[in-house]
This record gives sequence, C-alpha cells and structure tokens, in this order.
Amino acid sequence: MPHAALAQPPRWLSSAQLHPGPAAALSDWLFDQGSLTRRLTALAEQQFSVVPLEEGWQPLRHDECLALGVPSGSQGWVREVYLRGHQQPWVFARSVAARSALQGSGLNLGELGSRSLGELLFSDRAFTRGAIQVCRYPAPWLPSAVRNEQLWARRSCFQRGALAVLVAEVFLPQLWQAAHVDA
Repeated sequence: MPHAALAQPPRWLSSAQLHPGPAAALSDWLFDQGSLTRRLTALAEQQFSVVPLEEGWQPLRHDECLALGVPSGSQGWVREVYLRGHQQPWVFARSVAARSALQGSGLNLGELGSRSLGELLFSDRAFTRGAIQVCRYPAPWLPSAVRNEQLWARRSCFQRGALAVLVAEVFLPQLWQAAHVDA
C-alpha cells in the first residue's frame, strides 16, 4: 500500500504506559491474552470467517522492523485479513515475519488461505507470546473500506526459536457494536 508510508507511525504502548487507560470493557478486549479468533467465534455464535485481503513479500514498515529486531527496510511476509463476524469485518489484522527468520522455519504463511493465523499460533505450544502493546492506529494504514481515525489496535510478537511473527489487530466499529462496548 503506497499510501501507508505517508502515515505518521503510531506510538505502541504497554498497559502500564496508557494514561489514562481505556474503560474496563475496552481494556478487556485490548489486553486479553487468549486467542482473539476463539473470542470472536464465540461472539459471532460460530458465524466467524477470515477473509484474506493481501499477502506476499514486501518491505516491512519501520515500526515492524524495530519490533522484530531486523534492519529497517527488511523484506518480510505480510498478510492482511479481515476477521469477520456475521459477514461484517470486525477486525483488520496485519501479520508480518522477516524473510530472514521465516525461510527455513517450517512455517509457510502463504498456505493459510482463509484459515486463522491466530489459531495456528495458539495451537503450536512452541510459540510464546510477547507483551501486548496498543495504539490508535493510523487511518492511512487501513483498507479504504474500513478507514477510520483513532481506532484502537493491539500487537504482540509470537516467538518460536529464531522465528518471530508480529500480529497487529485493529478493532473496527462493527465489533464494538456486536460486543456492546463503548470505544
């Protein structure tokens, strides 16, 4: 997405760095350590789906390179999807892994299709989840169909040996309506 480079990078913050912190119901979603896929599936009463938008090798954003500990401008696998409930996009997810770590790792993100990466990461006990960070996600980084200012997002890094997969999830207004949360 060429327009994405123009966005001011967000400040990703831990729960301790958020002052003031979000309301309890919102914070419960942002900092939940469990599988977001499972939580969305339950909320959607099994009417959950993953819709791939874009995936392939591309230069990673500067903030992603920093989080993954790779040089700025490194190539990586980028996967962008909607996590949908009742046919509505509830979450925009962007997952990235550096090419240098992904090749030879045995993980082929290109084969996921409409399956959830989160389910894969949570079902493989070799992956450990790093700290969750949150921000207000830059609108230019979102697909035009869901572009909105000031949407809450979270990210965390899943690690298995030398492989790190950075997963960012942007919570869309339709999710908050379905979950009855004021965002």
